[in-house]
Amino acid sequence: MIAALPMYDRPEIRAVTDRYWQLIRQGLATRGIPAPETLRRGDAELMPQWTSPDLLLSQTCGFPFRARLHGQVALVGTPDFGVNGCPPGYYRSVLIARTDDPRTSLAEFDGATLAYNDALSQSGWAAPQNYATALGLAFRAGPATGAHSASLAAVAHGKADLAALDAVTWSLLSEHDPAAASVRVIGQTDPTPGLPYITARGADSAAIFDAIAAAIDRLNPAERAALRLKSIVRIPAEAYLSIPIPVAP
Repeated sequence: MIAALPMYDRPEIRAVTDRYWQLIRQGLATRGIPAPETLRRGDAELMPQWTSPDLLLSQTCGFPFRARLHGQVALVGTPDFGVNGCPPGYYRSVLIARTDDPRTSLAEFDGATLAYNDALSQSGWAAPQNYATALGLAFRAGPATGAHSASLAAVAHGKADLAALDAVTWSLLSEHDPAAASVRVIGQTDPTPGLPYITARGADSAAIFDAIAAAIDRLNPAERAALRLKSIVRIPAEAYLSIPIPVAP
């Protein structure tokens, strides 16, 4: 069986993430659901993990869910990180530029290069492209970096004008990555449904939801703060599917 929490699994909070998993695992056990002792880590590609019939729990992004995974996996629920200005379970991207960039408004970045973590990323590619289109702007595809932290580095080192970072990741990077001091927030995208927890089709997604909710309740305040985690909510699949799919870079 596969259990993973890949999206916010930074080294600095790995011990807390492992504690969170152990609480989930205990909740699953009380509901008669066996689970791996430890989280799976190190997959270079997450799509095989997400589509495996052995998937017990993982976290995906809204874009791959609506573009590829809908109908192949079961939604469990969406963690709520209490992102400012967003409904429970929703999040947004922050658009960052270098602190020494003379442009002061997002409109001045029309035609700018955007570093993006992955072409199938909601926060890194889809959200900024959809937001720019709504404003009558365009961002050109810059380097494909493979990670939000690498997109931050690309902007900090002058390899791109902008990057769009998941607001939860930005909070973690602001605390743990020195490169964050070299950039500033120049804008924020509209809220969209956050990164959902998923399981294989046919699994007891309701019981898994309940185990996660119970685990979050058992985390102490310091652990919840480290994870930025508030609760888990149910967001219907239709809310994810209604978001436009942008042109690929």
